[in-house]
Amino acid sequence: MITVVGSINMDLVVETTTLPMQGETNFGKSFSTVPGGKGANQAVAAARLGGKVQMIGCVGDDLFGEELLSNLRREQIMIDHIQRVQNTATGIANILLSEGDNRIIVVPGANDKLTPERIEQLTAQIVESKIVIVQLEIPTNTVLKTLEICKTNNIPVLLNPAPATGFSPKMIDLSTFVTPNETECEQIFGADYEHALEKYPNQVIVTLGKKGAQFFNGEKHVVVKSFETNAIDTTGAGDTFNGAFAYAISQNYPFEDAIEFANAAASLSVEKFGAQGGMPRLEDVKERLKIISN
Repeated sequence: MITVVGSINMDLVVETTTLPMQGETNFGKSFSTVPGGKGANQAVAAARLGGKVQMIGCVGDDLFGEELLSNLRREQIMIDHIQRVQNTATGIANILLSEGDNRIIVVPGANDKLTPERIEQLTAQIVESKIVIVQLEIPTNTVLKTLEICKTNNIPVLLNPAPATGFSPKMIDLSTFVTPNETECEQIFGADYEHALEKYPNQVIVTLGKKGAQFFNGEKHVVVKSFETNAIDTTGAGDTFNGAFAYAISQNYPFEDAIEFANAAASLSVEKFGAQGGMPRLEDVKERLKIISN
């Protein structure tokens, strides 16, 4: 079982040719609502690959909440431990897409109602996991409680420190794996983050977008290269990496092989629209991995 403790959002996506300057109004190309939230995205990524996944989180009592629960059911994710919070709006992410990149503003809504007390109540379910995934779009104290339960019970846990504003240094010591992107890594460790990585061999994995991912193996810095791809929408690429890496670890892949697997999954995810839209199936990832083996 892979357990994801995290956010569940509806993504409000606007595609435009050029982003407006301060005070400027531009015409957009399209608007859509797409299931998202880092937690839900990572759950979907792992489930698409064949993982048995349960989601712990909160949605509101609005139409977005119902739609998001239905989406998770379709992805065969266990939703028994997702709370519907009364008189509260479901979280949303406002996403602007332009020139193959994105800018995102998140309004947490019901995600803020996922409390440490709720996590404590679900300890029995959490400790049944082969690996737990957690991010920082839920309250910091809730993240810490999850990490503490996993540490106490020797359950591997992957912390995706996004957004990094919610990061606390003690989270690293409680985590098995930490997966910041370059920007988050600089926020956490400073500009000279490569030196900082040397304190955390085979633990901190920095995702580098199209360049792959980097870690320190105890002797040297290693960059696991990504795959050539035609990016249409980069939203959710990091979430795909995290869900795929957790799936690979749950399947007992060696550490570096798990990163390579996650890179392949992420490279596929950007070829379609939407955070979850391009998340691949297991056979697609295996096919892409053949590029290296041939």
